[in-house]
Amino acid sequence: MPVAEAGRREPLRREQPRGSQHEVNAAASTEKQWGSRAGHVTAKATSTALDPKRAADPSGVGAATRVEGSVRNTGDPSALPGSGQGEPYKPMVKSAAAQRESEGSIVPLIPVEQNAGGGKGPHFDHVGDGATREGMAGHEDRSNHPITPSGDAKVRHLQRRLWAAAKRSPERRFHALYDRIYRDDVLWTAWERVRANRGAAGVDKQTLADIEQLGVGEFLADLKAELQAGRYRPSAVRRQYIPKSGGKLRPLGIPTVRDRIVQMATKLVIEPIFEADFLPCSHGFRPRRSATDALETLRKRAYRDQGGNFVLDADIKGYFDNIDQSKLLDLVGKRISDRRVLKLLRQWLQAGVMEDGEVHRSTAGTPQGGVISPLLANIYLHYLDVQWTREYAHLGTLVRYADDFVVMCDTAKACEEAERVIRGILEGELGLELHPEKTRRVELTEGKEGFDFLGCHLQKRMSGRLWEKYRRRRYYLQRWPSRSAMKQVRQRVHELTDRRWNWVKDVRELISRINPVLRGWGNYFRTGNAAIRFNQIDTYTHERLRRFMVKRKGRNLRAGESGEWNREFFWNLGLHRLRGTVQYPGGA
Repeated sequence: MPVAEAGRREPLRREQPRGSQHEVNAAASTEKQWGSRAGHVTAKATSTALDPKRAADPSGVGAATRVEGSVRNTGDPSALPGSGQGEPYKPMVKSAAAQRESEGSIVPLIPVEQNAGGGKGPHFDHVGDGATREGMAGHEDRSNHPITPSGDAKVRHLQRRLWAAAKRSPERRFHALYDRIYRDDVLWTAWERVRANRGAAGVDKQTLADIEQLGVGEFLADLKAELQAGRYRPSAVRRQYIPKSGGKLRPLGIPTVRDRIVQMATKLVIEPIFEADFLPCSHGFRPRRSATDALETLRKRAYRDQGGNFVLDADIKGYFDNIDQSKLLDLVGKRISDRRVLKLLRQWLQAGVMEDGEVHRSTAGTPQGGVISPLLANIYLHYLDVQWTREYAHLGTLVRYADDFVVMCDTAKACEEAERVIRGILEGELGLELHPEKTRRVELTEGKEGFDFLGCHLQKRMSGRLWEKYRRRRYYLQRWPSRSAMKQVRQRVHELTDRRWNWVKDVRELISRINPVLRGWGNYFRTGNAAIRFNQIDTYTHERLRRFMVKRKGRNLRAGESGEWNREFFWNLGLHRLRGTVQYPGGA
């Protein structure tokens, strides 16, 4: 008697014929299906024992599960839910189909806090050290291996997938993001960007040069091990004050280099999710957006409708110091459900500020100067953008750059109503208030008034060409560097040419220090109507350098020699020239 038939029994009662719903998929098994489950199991065990090839390549329902897992990784935050886009996606912890098997290994079903490093491969042997396990926790001893340099192509691919998934499902909450943060390529890309941004040391006094001397790969490997094991704890930020317009000081919080790398890695992972939600009215600290885009939006709005003559120039009082941390985390939680990521953000918010040797902690605000702070600021004010776009866009055009924003309206009544609405949203929902002295309503009709926004002064000017040719009065919104911007660049040029540099023997050394200042300042303002102001700065720089040359010559100055030191003289020595660099935004 065949072994397979030995396990069969005659049914006690007449069975209903099996329909298609009882048939096993061909992908699950290629053998003949027997009439009973016991016979099927017995025959399958016998055929597997007799066929060593099938023993190395398991089939059945488990194999079908692994095949499906290789196609769709249910642990991937960017993967679509199998039950449809409209339903919530919550992977089942104990289901074999829900285990992370995209890396070619079977994760043990024993519930642990971290994915066990002793998981077995598809042949039930332990996964070797050479396996690629991105996005998962690896073996304990792998953290001791230094992280090697890698390009950002895979990081950008991850960001595109996250952005696309968030765009497809606006209500989706992402649950598996933390293990992406300590991926080798993500940490290395974060280090490259932190190093490019430079910056000072934090409270631990560890600089970028110190890390490079000790070894970047080893440093990142230790940081990965801390994140992977859940031992990472941020340090307090160091308080630093920088001057601002009006003679006041702006407080900054400088995190340690270690914390800046983790913040940058976190930003690389979560920023694409929120970028899918941010609206076009937000321009500050966003990829492929700039202050020039915000200024151009205002110029085109005023040109298109020949309106926009009434502007609400708004300023939030102490924005970064008054952000409600609990509300901010609630807003983040609408898109991210990964508790470990939320814990990271909470730790940074509550790390505190070290000033005069003491650490001060607060339940409100986020320190300026952190890598993650601009993203959190945009998330918090995104509520304002949504409310305005949905319900009050008919009043005017909102243009926001971080906490600085304006609303351009066509009538004085609409401008007044816009101020009332925005004040209600900020005070009622976000716990913020408009600055009573810096918030004002401006009338631009026929160039009556102007306002400062993002370092530029915006005001309507009559077109001289249309007046000369057609005797037609038409006003266009123009912009040029504000008084404070002009004052700052003059002050910087003065600092680089004062008596502290009298020891310099060659004026070309001063020119090499001045050029980066002029070039950076000019690149920012060159897309406006800044020709006159550029010429003024060129003149001021020439006068400062000429005075330096006169002082250097002293008694040895010949008659008429100072007249030779004109603009062309310094331009021939390499001085950057601002005049003639104004371009339209499309050609800049």
